Amino acid sequence: MAERGVTALSDMELLMVVLGSGNSRHDVRRLSEMIHRVLEEKKEAITINDLKEIPGIGLAKASQVMAALEYGRRRLDQTYEKIRKKEDVVSLLGEYRTKKQEHFLVLTLDGANRLIGKWVVFIGTLNASMVHPREVFAHAISDRAASIILVHNHPSGQLEASKEDMTVTERLCRAGELLGIDILDHIILTAQASLSMKEFYPLCWK
Repeated sequence: MAERGVTALSDMELLMVVLGSGNSRHDVRRLSEMIHRVLEEKKEAITINDLKEIPGIGLAKASQVMAALEYGRRRLDQTYEKIRKKEDVVSLLGEYRTKKQEHFLVLTLDGANRLIGKWVVFIGTLNASMVHPREVFAHAISDRAASIILVHNHPSGQLEASKEDMTVTERLCRAGELLGIDILDHIILTAQASLSMKEFYPLCWK
């Protein structure tokens, strides 16, 4: 690799570099051959358990391969928008800033903060009894999301969180903790501005 560059290596040789070494049962070349065969068969559907079924591949080696595959996928995949800051959310949902009714939305994100989906889960005045955790997290679970961002608009133009906004947020945060799905922020939109509840209201982000 140092002499000829990474592109000169075959798929097998790339796997050998990722693995680093063999084990007591097989040398690194033989392990790479077996992994390559499974990867060719499973393609995008490959799982860590598929790799662990290979003789001589334990959790550590399987994890190395899966991590390398996922890292490469994240770096090269440009089909998903990445949410890095509040402004990314505002840009994505600009149409909701001037809606005459309140819209409560959920953005589902993967482990690299890439947008998976955007879902309207409620239309109307925000109320803790109406915005139920099962409706919010149903999309997150079906999308296999690692985290979500809550968003709703204030047609009144008032750029501050109401008591109801905070009650809803705290309730959803508790549900997210139980499900293992992080709520990264709750953003309020108005026609002229936006507010990050995470920044101004500690709540579950203490």
